[in-house]
Amino acid sequence: MASVGLSENLARFRKARNLSQEQLAEAASVGVDTIGRIERSERRTTRPATLAKLAQALGVSTETLLGVLPPRGGQPDAAVADLRQAVTAIEDIPGLSDFTDNSDVLPVGTLAAVAHRAWRSYVDGRHSELLHALPTLIIDARRLVRNSENESRGAGYRVLSTAYRLAAGISGRLELDDLAWTSAERALQAARNSDTQEIETAISLRYLVWSLIRQGRLEEAERVAIHAAEMIEPRGMDRDPHRAGIFGNLLFNAATAAVRQRSAGRAADLLTVAQSAAVRSGRDIATEAAIFGPRVTALQAVEQALRLGDPERALVLARHTPDTRGEVPAFWEAGHRLHIAHAAAETRRDRDALAYLAEARDIAPTWVQHQPLGGATMRILVDRSPRRQGEMFATLAKHYGVIQ
Repeated sequence: MASVGLSENLARFRKARNLSQEQLAEAASVGVDTIGRIERSERRTTRPATLAKLAQALGVSTETLLGVLPPRGGQPDAAVADLRQAVTAIEDIPGLSDFTDNSDVLPVGTLAAVAHRAWRSYVDGRHSELLHALPTLIIDARRLVRNSENESRGAGYRVLSTAYRLAAGISGRLELDDLAWTSAERALQAARNSDTQEIETAISLRYLVWSLIRQGRLEEAERVAIHAAEMIEPRGMDRDPHRAGIFGNLLFNAATAAVRQRSAGRAADLLTVAQSAAVRSGRDIATEAAIFGPRVTALQAVEQALRLGDPERALVLARHTPDTRGEVPAFWEAGHRLHIAHAAAETRRDRDALAYLAEARDIAPTWVQHQPLGGATMRILVDRSPRRQGEMFATLAKHYGVIQ
């Protein structure tokens, strides 16, 4: 459903709790002037920590306070506009604010913690929270970089690169390909000025490659991904799981580009190399740097089989995926269920397909609503069904947008 603005929701919930602005300010440990400015719509962005305090004081979730669930097929125009403004701000154009005045510079440790929470919102599929948090994070990171020197500046660029990568990721999910490309470019620029240049550059190139894939520039995407992977590949006795993860993720992207060029052999070779790195790493990891490991690589192989038009092979591979040793994010697990649900539907195993769709919904309910594959699979089942299929069937059809 459509979003109601934070300003309206804050005033509405405050009044419903019979609280004055002063009482809410005291309960949330924030300034009363902050509450007033939000309710008067004088502040378009609010720091996540302030938002969390207000939500806790009002007894609601942050998403409820923001006025979401997100609308299917898009996001509130204002939220996207705020992100676009923060990403594209540049100091070299007179009159185009880049938000980097000298006031209220947050320490790098605080910003790194905010960036980590934003990343958790991203991997958990909490799009609205992320859209609300990112503009302020980008602004604060740019401000830190502008007003820091030496080591602090390098660390600030690292946080800024993370923020831009998240902007690239959420923009891609929302099919805002131009903003995804700009964000990925900005992430790469910041990475090259960070205090961990090699690692941050490789991570940022992964997002840039995904943007190239979305643009259909498949040969370029594969070439850039392979070159970046060669530069970051673990050598000899190097057992760094994060480095191995970045390497493996770049190979995933290269394999995806190869699959979309119908080069099954080349994609299989790339996944084999990634699998070897995953076996050496021994565990699944989920960090800002990479999502990688034995199970993650196996899930990627299932997806590639489906992309190559071989649902039977996808189902066989799915039956042999290893259990998680470590952490696999909810959206990866939900995405895997969507892939095997589609494979089951393609092979007329409709009951299995419905069960997988239900699992995907339970794992990441909001995220799956933004995935075209879920709706496409559910439409296959609805169109093929000769009669009513019960309450769960109807509930899933509504969840995946087949019916309203």
